Amino acid sequence: MSSPFTNTKPRSTELPVPHSGYHWDGSERRFFEGWYLRLTLPELNESVAFMYSIEDPIGGKTHSGGTAQILGFGEQYRWRTFPDVHQFWAWRHRFGLGHWRSAIAQPSPRYLDPEVFDRTIHEGYQATTHLHQGTLRDPASGKSVRWCYTIEPWDRWGDRTELPRATAGWLSFLPVFEPGWQVLMAHGHASGWIDWEGDRHTFTNAPTYAEKNWGGAFPEKWFWIQCNAFDSEPDLSVTAVGSWREVLTWREKVGMVGIHYRGKFYEFPPRNSQLAWKVTPWGSWQIVAETEDLRVELMGRCDRPPADIRVPSTDGMVFDCKDTTHGTLTLTLWQGQQRILYATSHQAGLEVGGHPWDEVWQFGDISEQLFSR
Repeated sequence: MSSPFTNTKPRSTELPVPHSGYHWDGSERRFFEGWYLRLTLPELNESVAFMYSIEDPIGGKTHSGGTAQILGFGEQYRWRTFPDVHQFWAWRHRFGLGHWRSAIAQPSPRYLDPEVFDRTIHEGYQATTHLHQGTLRDPASGKSVRWCYTIEPWDRWGDRTELPRATAGWLSFLPVFEPGWQVLMAHGHASGWIDWEGDRHTFTNAPTYAEKNWGGAFPEKWFWIQCNAFDSEPDLSVTAVGSWREVLTWREKVGMVGIHYRGKFYEFPPRNSQLAWKVTPWGSWQIVAETEDLRVELMGRCDRPPADIRVPSTDGMVFDCKDTTHGTLTLTLWQGQQRILYATSHQAGLEVGGHPWDEVWQFGDISEQLFSR
């Protein structure tokens, strides 16, 4: 199958991505690091979202251990704990991690050749920039989810032909902003297979996405939008977020939008953008962001019940997040008075998390007139 991407290929798939390495410094302080990898299969109208985490990796603490969660076919939810922190590994300076519960040969925790992993790891996963592989088993039913696919990254955070940027800017390198957040791969394509409890699917050039977060402080309230499977626009990806962020001893509302379109990056960061949003406890997301010459309007909808997802908290992993991978999303991008992009999708990732969510969360002027150009 020919590549769906229409612009210049990246200079190198090995360009260093800020914050892609493991952040734990070996201390005993409360700490978590989490990774989110999404695979979208447009032909099946399905997505599989993989969520991995490690908490208090020094071991011996109440919440020490790892988890693997999957939101998969039909938004079925699967999860497994990985209690032994000594069976977790992660690269310090680039994207690579793995964890396993059981293995035939008990290899030391490290990246394994895919064939070796398949022969020796009874339950676990490994993920790098170019490979994602694993097996999760349901001890109650005996059924399993298995997958193995290779990845070709195309867009990180920034223009396709430039060095990748830190998603939260240079301030993200300071330890006062927690939790940290980095988009590792805004857009790429994956080829391989996934076996969902005996139903095997192969795919080529499927849209894929990856991000991560880390720190010792836990998110209080947020919303999130992600999509890179748009109708008639295969070379388009958007990520948007709004949250309460902890900065030293105070909290602040902060949001941003990033769009990768045919190799060009359109960014709406908090430092030089005006953002407004209106997000309901479930079902509706409206976001507007503007710079001096650009404007983006995002409208997300979901009529189906949400999937409950576990997220890190001061009390360990708890159900405090509502998610869908089958949201409807409309994206409109303006430059001055000219509309340069209009795209829709029915495979958007839409999320609300934290609390309280007992009423509409509105920030800034988000009146209906904003969507009437």
